Amino acid sequence: MYTPRLKDKYKGDIKENLMTAFKYKSSMQIPKLQKICLNQGVGGAVSDKKMIDSAVEEMTAIAGQKAVATYSKKDISNFKLRKGMPIGVRVTLRGDNMYEFLDRLIAVSLPRTRDFQGISNKGFDGRGNYTLGVKEQIIFPEIDIDKVKNIGGMDITFVTTAETNEEARALLKEFGMPFKKNKNEQ
Repeated sequence: MYTPRLKDKYKGDIKENLMTAFKYKSSMQIPKLQKICLNQGVGGAVSDKKMIDSAVEEMTAIAGQKAVATYSKKDISNFKLRKGMPIGVRVTLRGDNMYEFLDRLIAVSLPRTRDFQGISNKGFDGRGNYTLGVKEQIIFPEIDIDKVKNIGGMDITFVTTAETNEEARALLKEFGMPFKKNKNEQ
């Protein structure tokens, strides 16, 4: 039976490395990746309903799982927004889909980013979760550049069981996330 490469890597090397690095008393304390949430706001969807449909198709292709539209919760007259209007697209990945997406993100998509020098260390929320902003969805190889009508960014949130930013950073670094080097790191 097939299991994703990063899932095997987590069960083998990553758990051992984190166990020795943080000196956990139990293997249940080792942080793990719970889910990856992809979220894309589609600002022009207020005037053009087809933008949401194309965003759902693109996000479904990127994630490998059906994406759903998100709807506004209240009226905002300055943005010509009514309650219940579609304003974005989201998808939550768990299990094998999550590991497959993470593998593609690290190995293929991030290196395709223009002027890429690593991802920021500032995306941690203090509770062990990390959010990464992508400026263009066309870095993903699943997207055909010729068919894209408008280029938009998205947020990718990694939800972990880690309790601190250091544990979450160590976990993501073990998976292969290319963080920018600090001045005191080699």
